[in-house]
Amino acid sequence: MLKEVEGIILSETPFGDSSKIINVFTKEYGLIGMIAKGALGIKSKLRSVTMKLTYGKFNIYYKKDKLSLLTSVDVINPLKKIKSDILLISYATFLCDLVSQVLKQTDDITIYDDFISSLLKIEEGLDPMVITNIMEVKLLDYLGVGLNLTSCISCGNKKEIVTLSSEKGGLICKNCYRGERIVPISLVKVINMYYLVDIKSIKKLSLKDNIIKEINYFINNFYDDYTGLYLKSKDFLKTITKL
Repeated sequence: MLKEVEGIILSETPFGDSSKIINVFTKEYGLIGMIAKGALGIKSKLRSVTMKLTYGKFNIYYKKDKLSLLTSVDVINPLKKIKSDILLISYATFLCDLVSQVLKQTDDITIYDDFISSLLKIEEGLDPMVITNIMEVKLLDYLGVGLNLTSCISCGNKKEIVTLSSEKGGLICKNCYRGERIVPISLVKVINMYYLVDIKSIKKLSLKDNIIKEINYFINNFYDDYTGLYLKSKDFLKTITKL
């Protein structure tokens, strides 16, 4: 049966001499593998619409748990700003790779709306580091390493908190402090806001640069220490943001 699904291409792989297999995160069915016959051909109508980060309506012969056959794509948003800027496409590529890994752990398609909203906000010109960090915080629960930002990670004390430690994985109180890096406690409120905010509703961002960088530093280290994920796109992003 021919169906139309909304989705975005997370990855593409050549198949045979002229075709592609694309992995599309869809609003309706989650992650779907699709075969795009002849998509590598120069004259193919599928060539330009079967690349990573194509966001649109995919017309397919849907086969559950098998490769679906792609017939056409109607682009919803070409994401031109992202695709013309190496920094923005680096953030978007990382988000695609991260979501691909998360979807190996869960089939919860509620992730879809946040993911699409993140890309659209980056396309609109909002700070890509902040938007990416927000998405990273929201995905931690699906990776089984959600943050506890209400009490000391060591003793459970909710008072006299002195820092937030990525190495320890949470808050540290005065009694449990052992020389960990001191960060402003105001970061905790901002990270909690990241977790709770509806990305789609964000109109503007008014965070100070030092807060943005501290949160990014914390999230990078937390992911490195607790998620077990290694993504080349993340390494490249870390490199390019230091230039």
